[in-house]
Amino acid sequence: MIDAGVLTGDILPPIGADTARRLRRVKRLAWLLDAAFRLPGTRFRLGIDALIGLIPGGGNVVMGLISLYIVLEAWRMGVPNDLLLRMVGNVAVETVVDTVPLAGDLFDAAFKANLRNVALIERHLNGRPMSGPGRTAA
Repeated sequence: MIDAGVLTGDILPPIGADTARRLRRVKRLAWLLDAAFRLPGTRFRLGIDALIGLIPGGGNVVMGLISLYIVLEAWRMGVPNDLLLRMVGNVAVETVVDTVPLAGDLFDAAFKANLRNVALIERHLNGRPMSGPGRTAA
């Protein structure tokens, strides 16, 4: 899709084979964690993160640690520290809110921190600035 002269979507500038491999791996993992299953009769998708988060005690902690793997891969791809902190924040918010019974599980299914983090990685690799204080949106 073309938006104001800027290509958007999955089109990335040339990246190294290692970065491309890492990006494919984290995209597959994020999809599995956040959107692998569709609720019958709806367009809503959820992943194993929401299902395992239902396990009392440690489900949300385990899934939070798995989500941090995406942040680690982002660091290996050269994502800047401020963006890594934002990604850690996404994982922390999802993990902490997920500790609240039922409401946290619903939030977890809707927030999708892993897909958000992959979108941040792709946006960085596309060279598009992030929106926020002192920044302009592309």
